[in-house]
Amino acid sequence: MENEVVQFFVPLKKLPTVTHQEKKVHVVKGKPVFYEPDDLKKARALYMGILSEFKPKQKLKGAIRLTLKFLYHRGKSHHDGEYKVTKPDLDNNIKLIQDCLTKLEFWEDDRFVASLIIEKFWAEVPGIFVRIEKI
Repeated sequence: MENEVVQFFVPLKKLPTVTHQEKKVHVVKGKPVFYEPDDLKKARALYMGILSEFKPKQKLKGAIRLTLKFLYHRGKSHHDGEYKVTKPDLDNNIKLIQDCLTKLEFWEDDRFVASLIIEKFWAEVPGIFVRIEKI
């Protein structure tokens, strides 16, 4: 399976803006317990459902390059393809999707993601572009 690539675009009217960083913590019997608020659970469920449709028959093995492009609806004040420089921050944006891709077994473990190319744009057609390739 040389040159293995999984690539797809998922149109989404509205991309989730909640990030993995929004996990909550409360203390039970003196110990911290982490949990996901409802909006984070909903975003995770959305991504798991969408991404599962593109799961490869076999997990990619070895070093991987992950390319993610987040395309947000441009509205009237931005141009198609213009870089988005407002929240959410990219580093927070990718964690949830990367965790979902790992759980769905697109690859053996996320430690094998050796290259990340992440961008966010304003777009006429909002959604998420994903490309996973062996390197």
